[in-house]
Amino acid sequence: MGYKIKHVLKKSKMIFIVVIILWVFATILFVPPFTISRVEATVDGVFQFDLFIEHLIENIGSVGNNFGRAFGARYIGTYFNTQIYLIIALIIMTIVGMIKSMPKHEYTDTEHGSSDWCERGEEYKILSKNKGILLAEKEYLPVDKRGNVNVLVVGRIWFW
Repeated sequence: MGYKIKHVLKKSKMIFIVVIILWVFATILFVPPFTISRVEATVDGVFQFDLFIEHLIENIGSVGNNFGRAFGARYIGTYFNTQIYLIIALIIMTIVGMIKSMPKHEYTDTEHGSSDWCERGEEYKILSKNKGILLAEKEYLPVDKRGNVNVLVVGRIWFW
């Protein structure tokens, strides 16, 4: 289970950056017009959707004016409520993305034919790091080794 968490944290750096950029983008462009339209569409404690859409279309074009108005006394509470909902939605999307990027098994993203599965230099009892017949990206079969140096290549030839 530890390898899954380690893998997810390694792969999720880009997810975190995208989520932060989305949060900044939404906070500046979408939350203020949404907040102002939501407050103005509530008449006598009743939310009117058609009035909300009308105000949202008006307010979506003036980003700078809305950002300043959203911090007014009338709108500030609704602004922070909307921010909380936005953050909760982004956290849920981040968790779903992290769960989807979890590896299926311990050897996910390990090259087939490599010795990434070996520990503490076990592969270098037979193989060489520097020269010989190339087996994998960083693995060589030494030609000056005593004994059998026959190589059996099993796999498919990719030529495109």
